[in-house]
Amino acid sequence: MQQRSAKRVEQMLKACAELIDELGYDGVTTTLIAERAGVAVGSLYQFFPDKRAVVQALTKRHLDHFTSQIDKRLDWEHLEHWWHGVDTIIDIYVEMYRTIPGFSHVRFGDVIDIRLIEDGRDNNSVIAEQIAKVVAGKNNVPVESLYRQITVASDIGDAILALAFRRKLFPEEDMVNEAKQVVRAYLAGQMYRQD
Repeated sequence: MQQRSAKRVEQMLKACAELIDELGYDGVTTTLIAERAGVAVGSLYQFFPDKRAVVQALTKRHLDHFTSQIDKRLDWEHLEHWWHGVDTIIDIYVEMYRTIPGFSHVRFGDVIDIRLIEDGRDNNSVIAEQIAKVVAGKNNVPVESLYRQITVASDIGDAILALAFRRKLFPEEDMVNEAKQVVRAYLAGQMYRQD
C-alpha cells in the first residue's frame, strides 16, 4: 500500500514538473496534474491540498537532489584547491537548471513564494543552511562557522546566474564563469579576514 502511494506521488510530481516546463507555473492546475499523472483528481487531493503543495513537494525534492549531489561530488580531501568545491556546487546548480524537469521555472520555489520550502524562513536561508551542513560535515567544522559566508555566497551566485538563466541578459557560460569568480573572490576575502 505504501509503495503504491509513493509511486502515485512520484507520478504526480513528475507530471507537475513536465507541465510547469510546458505551461509555466500559472498554467498548471491540479486537474492537469492528475490527468497527466493518470490519477483521479480526488487521489491527488489525498496527498496534496492544492497546486502550491504539489510544487512545494517538488521543490523539496529539488533541494534534496541538490544537497545529495553536493555530498556525493564534493571530495574535499582530493580537491587541488578549495575553490574547486565552489565550482562544483555552481556546476550542480547549472546542471539542474538545464536538465531537471520543472527546475528552470520554479528553482527552489522563489518564483511561487519566498517561504515555500519552510514556513517562517525564506528559501535562500534554507538552501544555504543545507549547503553549510554538507560542507561542514565534509570538513568536520561546526555549521555555524560557515552559515553566514555560505548564505552570502549563495545569494551572490544566484543573483549573477539570474542574469543568464532568468533575465537572459548575457550568455550562460559567461555568467556561470562570472558567478564562480565572484563567489571565489568573496570567500577568499572571508578566509583572509579570519587569518
